[in-house]
Amino acid sequence: MAFDVDGARRVVARILDDKLEVWRDGAGRTDDVLDETTGRLVPPPPDEELVWNGLGAVMPFGRPAITRPVGGSVAVEPPTTDYQAVLPVDAPALRRDDVVRVAGSVRPGGPRDPQLIGRRFRYSDEAVGTYSVVRIVRVQVID
Repeated sequence: MAFDVDGARRVVARILDDKLEVWRDGAGRTDDVLDETTGRLVPPPPDEELVWNGLGAVMPFGRPAITRPVGGSVAVEPPTTDYQAVLPVDAPALRRDDVVRVAGSVRPGGPRDPQLIGRRFRYSDEAVGTYSVVRIVRVQVID
């Protein structure tokens, strides 16, 4: 039985319903300036460039599947700041410290998780996995 890439793309397209943006700070943190009042490093504006935008998904890391719970069952998952971003394979490869922003959702009936809209995540790890149509990477909440 041959693998049907087009069929896989159609199935995955139902999961890729978040509007994502990938931002990159070309100079890294080396050009940031210390704000002596707050004690924080502040990037000079404009300091980031948009390197990709398109449909993807951001969901808690280790989520088993997008399924309904079995009637009456309770699953307790520990709180985490680790999430996974699912990107199409044609999205550019991410670099350490790239920022993934959830800009919106095209999901019928509203976003999978409305609290993720507008949130930013830092790419901090190598890819969790690359498959025929998607790349899954670990990201962490920054705001």
